[in-house]
Amino acid sequence: MSIPADRQSEIPSTTVADVPDDAVIIDVREPNEWQAGHAPNAVHIPLGELPGRLDDLPDTDETVAVVCRGGGRSSRAVAWLTMQGFDVANVEGGMKAWEASGKPLHSEHGSPFVV
Repeated sequence: MSIPADRQSEIPSTTVADVPDDAVIIDVREPNEWQAGHAPNAVHIPLGELPGRLDDLPDTDETVAVVCRGGGRSSRAVAWLTMQGFDVANVEGGMKAWEASGKPLHSEHGSPFVV
């Protein structure tokens, strides 16, 4: 999933501040990144699995935030999902920005952090 340079500015985006702490978001990071720490209500769908897991996307009428570590992978996911007709937005700065803003993190394995 690559984005042509002339289309990158067309990718819908949102800021960490605009995403509620308890929002259902799509996390496209790899399993080790997810296990270290993720948003409490995130749905984990690694970027490489996204095309085959569209049925796992949240069923909502609202725009769904998509996140990765810093925003690169999630921007590719948003570009592709938008072309498929989904209402999604890239979280600017990704989970690094989420963590830096003090938003809640969850992990099943000790103290959560962002890899």
